[in-house]
Amino acid sequence: MSGEQTFDYIIVGAGSAGCVLAARLTEDPQSKVLLIEAGGSDSSIFIQMPTALSIPMNMKKFNWFFESLPEPGLDNRRLHTPRGKVLGGSSSINGMVYVRGHACDFDEWEEHGATGWAYRDCLPYFRRAETWKDPDGRDADAYRGGDGPLGTCNGNEMRNPLYKAWIEAGKEAGYGFTEDYNGHRQEGFGRMHMTVKDGVRWSTANAYLKPARNRPNLSVVTGALTHKVLLDGKKAVGVRYEAGGKVVDVKASREVILSAGSVGSPQLLQLSGIGPAEVLKAAGVEVVHDLPGVGGNLQDHLEVYFQFRSTQPITLNGKLDPFSKFLIGARWFFFKSGLGATNHFESCAFIRSKAGLKWPDIQYHFLPAAMRYDGNAAFDGHGFQVHVGPNKPKSRGHIHINSADPAAKPSILFNYMTEQDDIEAFRACIRLTREIMAQPAMDPYRGPEIQPGEDIDDDSAIDAWVRQNAESAYHPSCTCKIGGDDDPSAVLDTECRVRGIGNLRVVDSSIFPTIPNGNLNAPTIMVGEKAADIIRGKESLPASNAPVWIAPDWETRQREGTAVR
Repeated sequence: MSGEQTFDYIIVGAGSAGCVLAARLTEDPQSKVLLIEAGGSDSSIFIQMPTALSIPMNMKKFNWFFESLPEPGLDNRRLHTPRGKVLGGSSSINGMVYVRGHACDFDEWEEHGATGWAYRDCLPYFRRAETWKDPDGRDADAYRGGDGPLGTCNGNEMRNPLYKAWIEAGKEAGYGFTEDYNGHRQEGFGRMHMTVKDGVRWSTANAYLKPARNRPNLSVVTGALTHKVLLDGKKAVGVRYEAGGKVVDVKASREVILSAGSVGSPQLLQLSGIGPAEVLKAAGVEVVHDLPGVGGNLQDHLEVYFQFRSTQPITLNGKLDPFSKFLIGARWFFFKSGLGATNHFESCAFIRSKAGLKWPDIQYHFLPAAMRYDGNAAFDGHGFQVHVGPNKPKSRGHIHINSADPAAKPSILFNYMTEQDDIEAFRACIRLTREIMAQPAMDPYRGPEIQPGEDIDDDSAIDAWVRQNAESAYHPSCTCKIGGDDDPSAVLDTECRVRGIGNLRVVDSSIFPTIPNGNLNAPTIMVGEKAADIIRGKESLPASNAPVWIAPDWETRQREGTAVR
């Protein structure tokens, strides 16, 4: 055992939140910060080129390759649970979709005891993080940021006609149009936004960490597996990690901050003796602090891929041959433009599954291709697909260590589809998608339904197909949730401090009390921004009073007493 260095702050995990923290905390030249990352460089062309997103997600070099236990609600299938193991973390291997969530999601956090984390408190930090490149040339406003580190845009601005046809179909089905689902109105059909800048994936490694790397008060260690948090009684004093075959102890004079993600952070707490006593004892870890909520409350989004044949040869399926891929890659390499500069999810929708709901509970990602997540075609010929799933699941799972070995993967059980509400939500997804696809705007392009298939129509057939085909949207979260003093399942207080342990915080997607209505990279970055001010003792940004669009029928039903939450 070697190493006796001391830092003011030690951050474990250089992911979506960890890179934000490293950049913001080192703005104070008096603060000496160590950032520890298990993975390595993010310089690979497969990470930086947006269209190559399926490649790093399927490489063990960049992905922890976690897997769930057999899921009882999904015919005991094990689901792939990718998490980034590279500078930038999951922001370096994800689909780059930029969705903040609905305003009501964050108000819901406050209702769950996360005081100070309502939408009015979070919106200023979303804005501070971002520079939004609006395709219509609009400037930053009360909702969108104009000078933050994180570049966001609409990719290639929907040049394929299928994107616009999808949006028109949604309008024809009565769901309305949203100019900006990250702004005043989430509900409706519109353009999708992505974390891409000048044709390059704009991960938190690119946006935050790289500009801060030359600061003398920031040290970054890669290829380092963190073993545990070092404790003096019930106070965090450092971290033990292993790199290059050596085990190193480093000390923190102020705080240890876990930003290892929704899987890694609860795992590290448990390895350090902080968590449910029965879990720790079973794993052979000495119980330092019995904290039952660590690893519980696990939530994720499930989705299915609705696929159709295309009657016109205009889809990306015509670009999947080796020569076309070479041309796309060459254009991106030299000019950072073309099909290589987008994630291809350029239109989307957020809808309510029934009248009376206050905010949307179903999300769509539209893709002008029919393919699998490994980047291969789903069938011969041209096709298109839409990813759909319910965004407010009721099912809850957990993450538990199995041994004291930090290299051993934890047990992950989501308990997908074990609540009847979630089963019924997918029935609505299937039926509403067919209704949208049947609209006149899709007539020039819509061929036969490949999957689920027109014979999958009654409840039992839909339920069986979903059990066999639903996949994770890769949004695990909520395993170290913030909560009030009266919530025995809360792991953290409202300033992200671990309850009962001094000088230890968690800052990443695990702190969410409930999963937001959308992809998780944007809210995780916001958490990093807001937590940085808390840690530095800075006054929070002024709360926003920007209004939010709520469906008129909900307001009517609210007055009548028939609204649905």
